[in-house]
Amino acid sequence: MSLDNSIRNCDMAQSEKQPPQGQWSTALFDCLEDRSNCLFTCFCPCMAFGRIAEIVDRGTTSCAVAGTIYHVLASVGCGWLYAGSYRTKLRGHFSLPAAPCHDLLVHSFCCVCSICQEYRELKNHGIDPSIGWQANVEKWNREGVKPPMVEPAMAR
Repeated sequence: MSLDNSIRNCDMAQSEKQPPQGQWSTALFDCLEDRSNCLFTCFCPCMAFGRIAEIVDRGTTSCAVAGTIYHVLASVGCGWLYAGSYRTKLRGHFSLPAAPCHDLLVHSFCCVCSICQEYRELKNHGIDPSIGWQANVEKWNREGVKPPMVEPAMAR
């Protein structure tokens, strides 16, 4: 096989790994597609959410701070408000639709499922939430890869 064919095959394999543009890569109730993520989120939703928030905020909010805020708000029944706002931010980064309904409703009715879906979405875009923002940036720099998250569009 020639070098050109090898490169072309590698490019095709890479494009097959990419989630569909403008669509969620998994459905809301596909929690069992990643069983370890599902179990982690069921037993430690604050940490799972904190990891998502750190990535979505590009490291400006730490996992510990976001997880603690989520825990405090969830203990008084309002965690869905905080988590729903991060779902909106994540959708903005990847141009995803508000599906199956508005972000706040998804989090108020299916909080664990929505956190699992958001975590899977990051992983399917080549981001490892478990290592944090800075470690992902260092990994992308080592590999010479452009970060998969685009800047969200500015609202008017």
